[in-house]
Amino acid sequence: MPPEPLADVLARTGLELSSELADDIDQVLITGEEIDAKLAHLAERLDADFAGQDVLLVGILKGAFVLIADLARHLSIPVSIDFMAVSSYGSSTRTSGVVRILKDLDDDIEGRNVVLVEDIIDSGLTLNYLLRNLRSRRPARLEVLALLTKPSQRRIDIPITYHGFEVPDVFVVGYGLDYSQRYRNLPFIATLRPGLPTPA
Repeated sequence: MPPEPLADVLARTGLELSSELADDIDQVLITGEEIDAKLAHLAERLDADFAGQDVLLVGILKGAFVLIADLARHLSIPVSIDFMAVSSYGSSTRTSGVVRILKDLDDDIEGRNVVLVEDIIDSGLTLNYLLRNLRSRRPARLEVLALLTKPSQRRIDIPITYHGFEVPDVFVVGYGLDYSQRYRNLPFIATLRPGLPTPA
């Protein structure tokens, strides 16, 4: 679907937003209904690919917390969930390429089926670092699931087994994605109105 004005999405879906949030939103790129349908499709693929096996979903904080929760509820295979937190942006909207692990996995992944769950992949630098790090721990299988990708920003070719949506080279918020820690609770993916101050 093409981008929609926020007012049209709210009228069609019956969603309500406070004026503090609604005034900042420009357009809705991907609706909640589209996200849910995509997650159902990706879950069907995971159920088929890992039939009869256990899977560890590894979410990258903070952005993937909504995604991993909704994805897990669509799955019928046995899953465990763990999280990592990394820093590569600082206060910027562009990755610096320097990755620090702020929270590591709680459990050993050697010999396990691991699906790394990312909210968005742009340059691929952070993901490339994470994949190298996790492969060194000898999982039985390591795959990537990304809700959003920005192909125009890709600096490293990363294999993404389970792919959601491609988005243009614009800053997006919602469904776990933030701007200065706001907008994660929006049930859709949206752009911000022009003129909002950007982080340094």
